[in-house]
Amino acid sequence: MRAAVVTAFGGPDVVEIVEVAVPEPGARQVRIKVAAAALNPVDAGVRAGGFGGAGKRLGLGWDVAGTVDATGVATGWSVGDEVVALAYGTAKSLGTHADYVVVDADAVAKAPASVDVVHAATLPLNALTAVQALDALGLEAGQSLVVTGAAGAVGGYAVQLAVHRGLSVTALAREGDEELVRSLGAARFVSGAVAAGSVDGVLDAALLGEAALEWVRDGGAFVGVIPGAHPASVRGVRTGSVEVAPDGARLAELAALVDEGVLTLRVAETYALDEAAKAHARLAEGGLRGRVVLQP
Repeated sequence: MRAAVVTAFGGPDVVEIVEVAVPEPGARQVRIKVAAAALNPVDAGVRAGGFGGAGKRLGLGWDVAGTVDATGVATGWSVGDEVVALAYGTAKSLGTHADYVVVDADAVAKAPASVDVVHAATLPLNALTAVQALDALGLEAGQSLVVTGAAGAVGGYAVQLAVHRGLSVTALAREGDEELVRSLGAARFVSGAVAAGSVDGVLDAALLGEAALEWVRDGGAFVGVIPGAHPASVRGVRTGSVEVAPDGARLAELAALVDEGVLTLRVAETYALDEAAKAHARLAEGGLRGRVVLQP
């Protein structure tokens, strides 16, 4: 089968399409025939060497939508099931940018029925990151939240999920994205600083750090989306960051929210798997409002 990998670090041109053996599922694992797989900034980070692994073959791709093709024992899944999944890991030898991928059965969820596979492939990594960040914030209905980077993939899901929870959401994004983030349900829009100490929490998808921490009231909460990249606590504000974790049960809840119309899935462009290097180059250009998706 074909797989997108890197064996040396650098720009988009280091992405290779190689022929490898089709992986076999073990106990409590399933093999998915990939129909679509999103390209995320973390893939660019792996490609550039940001997570180490020099001298190894590193597989690319975390998100997948497709069909269960084979199962190990005790999976609860059947061949032919249409699913989405998160294949976690920055140092895996094979990722979802391939013809087939093997994942743990408990990382898999039934695909949303109301969207095509290309859109479904944009759900796992970014929506799980958003919901796990909101869980870490621990805010209650009626409290106020600023989402930075609200027009991005994680930020957009965070806005919609927070509104669904009854939070009062202020979206921080570029001026040209006001219409977009308001369409996601944000009650307020800002393109610059928020008044100091004026909100109960910040979900920092734009990695503003200490500048955004100042906006949180004493005793509030601040959560970032890059593991360890959060400021130290001040004024009794709880600070932390999330490292996304595979969670099939939670992913199933998110897929259901897609079918209920709560979550909007955004695709910017699609590329064939063989065009993975070109897709990386497009991601590097920036300006996307939605994910680039690869299709075998």
